[in-house]
Amino acid sequence: MARELIPRDFFSNFRMPSLFEDEDNRFLSLLDTQRSSGLSVSEDDTHVYVEAAVPGIDPEQVEVTYDKGILWIRGQQSEQKEDQKRKFYRKASRACSYRVMIPGNIDESKEPEATYKNGVMNITFNKVAEAQPKKIAIKVNK
Repeated sequence: MARELIPRDFFSNFRMPSLFEDEDNRFLSLLDTQRSSGLSVSEDDTHVYVEAAVPGIDPEQVEVTYDKGILWIRGQQSEQKEDQKRKFYRKASRACSYRVMIPGNIDESKEPEATYKNGVMNITFNKVAEAQPKKIAIKVNK
């Protein structure tokens, strides 16, 4: 039995374009784990929570933008130290980029809260309070 020359998961990183995506890929699926590894999105009744791994990147080098329902987290950091005694064949740099559509009715009047701790960026969005049915009292005329 011959071994496979190309691993089965080799083609899992390639995606055919969809008719429902524009050139900016604004409608990325929240379940697309190949593109969003290191990213978690969850919600409860009042908030939407986004947790993004940005390991080794200084929080000052991370840019977070939210526009038209799309959250974009970008960060890049490279080693700035120059060592004249060493010959580098490859220099390490750290980078991350996440784009995700935020679910639910987000309250645009309130600023999202972004915090950073131990290489993890947490962003909390407030949801708009859903209109609850109002019970109407019935007055009986006698």
